[in-house]
Amino acid sequence: MQLSLVEQLPELDKRIFLDVFAKMHLDPRTRLPVLKTIEGQHVPRELRVKCDRRSILLFPEGTIYKLDARLVHTKGKRPYFTAIQSKKIQRAIEFFEYNLQLQKGGFSHRKKTSSKAIFVPH
Repeated sequence: MQLSLVEQLPELDKRIFLDVFAKMHLDPRTRLPVLKTIEGQHVPRELRVKCDRRSILLFPEGTIYKLDARLVHTKGKRPYFTAIQSKKIQRAIEFFEYNLQLQKGGFSHRKKTSSKAIFVPH
């Protein structure tokens, strides 16, 4: 759905992306939480998303969030997103099962039973 509404709403410019999915990671240098876009969207993979850190600290690393973002491209620097309504970022309902499993302790391995794969926490 990215950009679908932007085409119909002239008051929004082409730098606004709707329904962007981003995963929370801990920055290896600073150990602070950061959001980076995930693959499979109409936006580049692993593009940083600037947001309120307190909004994403409530859940474990790997949690996927859904947000609307504005593209910021400063000359000479790598482009990044800044979240619109930065303090109201919510987990992505589309990844409900995945996010719930992370909260319960993460994924360690899969066990096959008949035709279904089940996730077994640590």
